[in-house]
Amino acid sequence: MIDPRALRTFHQVCQTGSISGAARSLNISQPSVSAAIAQLETKLGARLFERTRAGIVLTPEGEALAARARMLDHLLRDAQSDVTAAQKGLGAPLRVGGTPGALVSLLPRALALMEVHQPRLTLNVLERPDRDLLAMLRDGEIDLAFVTTAIEAPPPDIEERTLDRDPFALIVGKANNSLPDRFSLKDATRLRWVLPEAQGAFRRQVDALFLAAGAPVPSDAIRCDSLLTTKAIVRGGTRVTILPRQVAAAELSIGVLRAIAVEEAGFERSIGARWLKERPLPPLAAMLIAQLSA
Repeated sequence: MIDPRALRTFHQVCQTGSISGAARSLNISQPSVSAAIAQLETKLGARLFERTRAGIVLTPEGEALAARARMLDHLLRDAQSDVTAAQKGLGAPLRVGGTPGALVSLLPRALALMEVHQPRLTLNVLERPDRDLLAMLRDGEIDLAFVTTAIEAPPPDIEERTLDRDPFALIVGKANNSLPDRFSLKDATRLRWVLPEAQGAFRRQVDALFLAAGAPVPSDAIRCDSLLTTKAIVRGGTRVTILPRQVAAAELSIGVLRAIAVEEAGFERSIGARWLKERPLPPLAAMLIAQLSA
C-alpha cells in the first residue's frame, strides 16, 4: 500500500517543480521531502523524476503516478467540501464543466428540474473547450462534463450519454431581415460570417454543414469561441452565424435575433454528459442525469 502522505508530498513536488518548492509549500524540511520521495520510489520500484537545473522532469512512471496524485488531492479537497456543506444543511458540492453551447442548452433546464427536489445545493460551473474536459474528468477536477456527443466513440474510461438534440439554424440580426425563411449554404459567399474557432466537436459539425452543401467554409469569417460575443456581433451588425436554436433561444424569444432554417442541416446537434466510469457519480450528479434523461 502506498503511503498517502508520501503521495501528497509527490503531488506538491509536481505542482511546484522542485523539492525545495514542495518543502516550502508543505512547511517541512527539504530532507523530509526527499525521504518521502525515496520511500515512494522504493515502494514502487521505479524512478519518478530526474533533477535538472531547471527543476524536475517526470519519468513515464512519474507521469502515471502524478495523475493519481492529483486525483487524491482533489478527493481530499472534496471530502472537506462535503463535510462543510453537510454542516450547512446543503448537498455535497457538484462540479460541472462543459463547452459553452452544451452548458447553455442543458444546465438551466437541469437546475430547474433539480431544484424541485433539492432546493439547497452547491454547484460550481467551469466553461472549457473540449480538449480540456477529459483531463479535468480524469483528474477529478469536475464530476460531469456537458459536451457535444455522438461525434465519435468516447475513450474506454469515459461514459457518454446523449440527453438532447437541437437543430442548427442560420442566426441573423435585424440588418438581415430581408433574408428568406430558408437558406442554402451554397449561397454562403453572399454573407459575412462569425464562426467558431476552437478545433472541437461544435466546429466540426458546423464545417460538416458547409461540406454537405458542397460549399467552402468562409475563409474571411470572424473566428470567435465566445457565444455571448458571437451573438452580440450578429445582433448589432450585418454578420450572421450558425448556432443550435437553443443556444440563441433567449435572443430569439425577444426578437433581437432570427433563426433561419438551413437547407443542408440534415442532422441535429447532439448534446449530453460525460463522466469517468471508474468513479461513482455523486448523488447530485446522478440526480441531474436522471432528470435530464427523463
